[in-house]
Amino acid sequence: MRPRFGAVEENIDRAVATIGQATSDLWVLPELFATGYQFKSPAEARSFAEAIPNGPTTTRLIGAARKLDAFICAGLPEVDREKVYNAAVLVGPDGMMARYRKIHLFFHEKELFSPGDLPFAVVDIGIAKVGMMICFDHFFPEAARTLALEGAQVIAHPANLVMPLYAQLTMRVRALENGVFTATANRVGEEARTDTALHFTGESQIVSSRGELLVSLSATEERAQAVEIDPQDALDKALNPLNDRLADRRTQFYQALH
Repeated sequence: MRPRFGAVEENIDRAVATIGQATSDLWVLPELFATGYQFKSPAEARSFAEAIPNGPTTTRLIGAARKLDAFICAGLPEVDREKVYNAAVLVGPDGMMARYRKIHLFFHEKELFSPGDLPFAVVDIGIAKVGMMICFDHFFPEAARTLALEGAQVIAHPANLVMPLYAQLTMRVRALENGVFTATANRVGEEARTDTALHFTGESQIVSSRGELLVSLSATEERAQAVEIDPQDALDKALNPLNDRLADRRTQFYQALH
């Protein structure tokens, strides 16, 4: 997507129209897809933040999910009492399924949002078990590993990536090392609302549980694309008859991770 900052209704309309041009059981939209990303202050971020699940963006997404008979994961700013979070929701034809609040905040996000305070969630949507992470979470292998250990077959990854194709590489690694499918939805274009212009890298992608690139989109153009997968492939963690990506972990030697 190429959202226009602050044009919430317009951005939602365009997102829904774009995914409505194709058929999929699960859609992933970018981080902060309806508001834009480059808030000038915490007060401005708060002014765009919404309650979940009763805010207008989540409500619109639920309506779209019903119309499309699909599940949608998308990023938005959430307000909860005195705190504002960089959040994502997973909605379906029957309504709200789950929310996630970004745990690993990137750069100036630390000045705008509170760090996430909810555990990584995995939701069984019937056709697959779906987990969520947001953008910079990709730099932390513990995030994807946690989702895999919780049973995720697909990791939905809304993003506003500005570093040069790091996530396009790391998300292939996350898929391979955990034996899960990953779907990264990124932005294209730029925002220059402060002294620092942000150039978003695009190249949204879908990766197989073997680390294969199944879909890779443009670095500059808006587009939606789906690919058929078998989520059951993510249940097979074997690399060969003697090695298993999860069962072979020797957690007694991982104490430094805590």
